[in-house]
Amino acid sequence: MDLMLSETFLPPILTSLKVSLIATLGSLIISILFILLTARPFPGKSVVETLIMLPMVLPPTVVGFLLLLLFGKQGLGQLGFSPVFTIYAAIIAATVVATPLMYQSLKIGIDNVSTDVLDAAKVDGAGHLTIFKKIILPLSKGALLTGILFSFARALGEFGATLIFAGNIPGVTQTMATAIYIAIDNNELFLAGLWVALMIVFSFILMLIIHNLKKNT
Repeated sequence: MDLMLSETFLPPILTSLKVSLIATLGSLIISILFILLTARPFPGKSVVETLIMLPMVLPPTVVGFLLLLLFGKQGLGQLGFSPVFTIYAAIIAATVVATPLMYQSLKIGIDNVSTDVLDAAKVDGAGHLTIFKKIILPLSKGALLTGILFSFARALGEFGATLIFAGNIPGVTQTMATAIYIAIDNNELFLAGLWVALMIVFSFILMLIIHNLKKNT
């Protein structure tokens, strides 16, 4: 019990939750923007959609390396601000790997909205943004919630990109995933086991909610 309340055990949990919540919100905003962007056909649309989904199939270490190049001293870091090895890097990494799941869930939900309803709204003079806010999003509520839960679960378990881009700084960028790796490397198996058990509980609850959502929609 003392270990579970210690300064060693709790910070990675709190950091993971903070990073995952912000990354989920970020992935939602980015996904909605991309869905609005790709709502109509345009040259290169398939390339844009492929780029959005790319982090889903790339190894997380590759994603982390690319983020390091983009935001490091040889990239945007030259402008005077670099998030590397800060909490912002952990959030960016988690957002990048979570966005494909959010985008895919929303896209599937939106594609299932009846075209008759959309056509009726257009006939009544509703604009594209109004249709999206007032009709598409409410009718895609199940897909939206599924995307949020999937994205949160993915962000919570993010390891490779976070380790490379944000590092493993206790109390700053150390998440449960990176803390487990370090604990095992230091032969602190009981401590690692506690974090593993907590990750399993979190993941099980999230997947159970997703399963029930799909069953009821």
